[in-house]
Amino acid sequence: QVQLVESGGGLVQTGGSLRLSCEVSGISFDTTHMGWFRQAPGKEREFVGAISARAIRPHYVDFAKTRFTISRDNAKNTVYLQMNDLKPEDTAVYYCARVHDSDFALPYNDWGQGAQVTVSS
Repeated sequence: QVQLVESGGGLVQTGGSLRLSCEVSGISFDTTHMGWFRQAPGKEREFVGAISARAIRPHYVDFAKTRFTISRDNAKNTVYLQMNDLKPEDTAVYYCARVHDSDFALPYNDWGQGAQVTVSS
């Protein structure tokens, strides 16, 4: 059974930074592609970015390309999301998920509790 535990969320001012972590268990983490998603109040969950199993090719959506960095430590079964220059529109619950090899934006239906990120103006 896959378990995903996100941490590192919080309240930050505009322009600030946060680093989210997602510890994964129950799967062979070093052969699993991982992604980050977010869901803002009243909106659908959206793809933020993903990283391949061997961290060769991180992929980001446009709003994340210059401000967010995804990394992973396979020895710790953990994937990270470093977020810099945060804006109020980044306020959301952030989730990590396994993603499909054929489409990194397509998650498997396993979700953790998420990490709340709130950016004040």
